[in-house]
Amino acid sequence: MRVFGVDIGGSGIKGAPVDLARGDLAEERHKVLTPHPATPEAVADCVREVVDHFGWSGPVGATFPGVVTDGTTRTAANVDQGWIGLGAEALLTGRLGGEAAGRPVTLLNDADAAGLAEMRYGAGSGRTGTVIVLTLGTGIGSAVFSDGRLVPNTEFGHLELHGHDAEKRASTKAKEDEGLSWHHWAHRVQKYLAHVEMLFSPELFVIGGGVSRKAEKFLPLIEGIRAEIVPAQLQNNAGIVGAAMAAHAARAGEPPAADGSPAGDGRRPATAAGSAARAVRSAVDSPVGWPDAGR
Repeated sequence: MRVFGVDIGGSGIKGAPVDLARGDLAEERHKVLTPHPATPEAVADCVREVVDHFGWSGPVGATFPGVVTDGTTRTAANVDQGWIGLGAEALLTGRLGGEAAGRPVTLLNDADAAGLAEMRYGAGSGRTGTVIVLTLGTGIGSAVFSDGRLVPNTEFGHLELHGHDAEKRASTKAKEDEGLSWHHWAHRVQKYLAHVEMLFSPELFVIGGGVSRKAEKFLPLIEGIRAEIVPAQLQNNAGIVGAAMAAHAARAGEPPAADGSPAGDGRRPATAAGSAARAVRSAVDSPVGWPDAGR
């Protein structure tokens, strides 16, 4: 099954159809630069450009670099402040032609999307206990899983570390803006991971974002962390894949039970796919093995 995913970031907006059977892009992704200022209207135009590039007709999943609840964007650390309190899911759906055009949008936090993809198809697959997926890029995104279930909208990039917002010191953007060497930057990342580990005691850190392609340059330099640290396997495509997973879940109704049984089999009632926001909540609260039913 193919579903479209779009990853809205602070520096770029990229998307592609996703093959959910493989957990990989079905076509080479198309990317445009994030407009500056990154107002809702300007970003929505870019999302439409990415989707139209493929002539796509069907549901679309989209990520956002901030807190998303019930289709509303609540924070906007690396985009225009006009996103705060905005019904962004409805805005994006409208810009793609509305429900009548057959391109409804399902919106979720970008790191949550990346985390869902890594836990289903990538470095976190089959792992239990506490797993924290961190995406290092313009900021630092986080996705936290407890025995395979997502705790959404954690935003660990904004933890205070030595008097600073952590992402201002340890993001990829901080490395580039300050011209830091790999060794110097890895030391900052190490301090950040130690702080997160002290607070949450995970068994596994998965390091994602575009910089994960160069994991060999900095992960071996990080010392003193008890948890296992591994690079993301889906790398910078994880957000696109996770967005497609959420869009599929939103249109398919309630996910299967934890034991894999489908809804409506007598163990629990079947439910229709209500609003996209409700369906996304079901997706992120469910075992990361979802979605399998749509294959």
